[in-house]
Amino acid sequence: MSSERSLEAFRRDGHIVIVGASLAGLRAAEALRDEGFTGSLTLIGDEACEPYDRPPLSKQVLTGWVPADGTALPRRREIGAEWLLGVAASGLDLACKRVRLADGREVPYDRLLITTGVRARSWPDEAEAALDGVFVVRTRDDSGRLRERLDAGPGRVLVIGAGFAGSEIASVCRERGIPVTVAEVAEAPLVGALGSMIGSIAADLQRAHGVDLRCGVRVTRLEGDGRVRRAHFSDGETIDADVVVVALGGVRNTEWLGDSGLAAGRWGVACDSGCRAFDINGLVTDDVFVAGDVARCPHPVYEYRFLSLEHWANAVEQAQVAAHNMVSPPTDRWPHLSMPTFWSMQFGVNIKSVGVPIMADEITVTQGAVEERRFVAAYGYRGRVIAAVSFDNAKWLDHYRQLIETAAPFPPSCPTPDQPADMKPVPARFPDPLIITHGATVMVTGHEPSERRVAFARPGR
Repeated sequence: MSSERSLEAFRRDGHIVIVGASLAGLRAAEALRDEGFTGSLTLIGDEACEPYDRPPLSKQVLTGWVPADGTALPRRREIGAEWLLGVAASGLDLACKRVRLADGREVPYDRLLITTGVRARSWPDEAEAALDGVFVVRTRDDSGRLRERLDAGPGRVLVIGAGFAGSEIASVCRERGIPVTVAEVAEAPLVGALGSMIGSIAADLQRAHGVDLRCGVRVTRLEGDGRVRRAHFSDGETIDADVVVVALGGVRNTEWLGDSGLAAGRWGVACDSGCRAFDINGLVTDDVFVAGDVARCPHPVYEYRFLSLEHWANAVEQAQVAAHNMVSPPTDRWPHLSMPTFWSMQFGVNIKSVGVPIMADEITVTQGAVEERRFVAAYGYRGRVIAAVSFDNAKWLDHYRQLIETAAPFPPSCPTPDQPADMKPVPARFPDPLIITHGATVMVTGHEPSERRVAFARPGR
């Protein structure tokens, strides 16, 4: 049978399995049907509910604007799929094309899409993590339980980790009039994602809203009597807290692929720009694809370095590319080349970014005024623009996207009325990613699919 006829038969009668009933998984399933795939479709998810939206979990759900069970993702179309929910994938047999499930079942496939995403990093001491009042926020149930505890009016909330999620939760607490302490081992909030200059601005913003922000310290121990009562810090200080939220970033769900032969590890599952997974020898697999937060793929704008992106828009766009390529001939495959974008609403300020800030060696404010907390800053790397971040000034980010995509020189010329008088660049100053307690929303992880050259250190407290 010719390759063309074989593909046609697969599009008509084949079986595609999607592991990860997530945003990327659902959008990929819808895109497969849009592409004309009429075969069997199976979605596997470890949670018992169908896919839901995660950004509201640290914002609207905690403020009470949206109920936790009101975050279900809207369906764009019917997908006619078999749903295997409430059971995790536990292994993958590439040779026999079968996904092993935790309950002992095996699911055969013709082509596989991996969209298992990330989970919240838990507190490392299991006994302390089990104390009543200690939370993470990643799932709908997590957010619903934390909201109930906030509704009860705790005397103080401790947030461990001042990345985007931790900062948003602290913002919700202050909006609700709840005293909150934020502990961050780095020098400032958001420093792992946006660098020291923006981190210092974020620190001022938090303190101006009444946050007890403690940077450069670790939480060494949580104390309680079945319920959390107190936290101990590395500087010898202690505080009483009724609620502790652990916001130490995410862990990519790749353990189930440990002996699969795929290039999967701490940073995700490596794939090419067409979303085809690499095996441990760096060869692409024709029948296994990856999309969403768990994917790790090269980007030509960033010297073909592998990027791991935890972005809502990236999950949607990559899912569409993966779905198209799964059912298309090699000559019609698309590359996933979208520019990373991210947004966060905290302390009344809308923070948005485009590009990959953590690659930068310099940064400069190009529009607006920092003291008014309304500005745009551009990031440079070796004399070209690679990223930008805005505080309440997002309308200009498409302009900066074009500068990034065309390798415009840094610092950029910005002939706008709000251009600062002094645009002298300063060092971007990002901390060692092995030191900070929360990761950036984009991680640059080198050139090699197998991750053999990626430094690894097991996260501590």
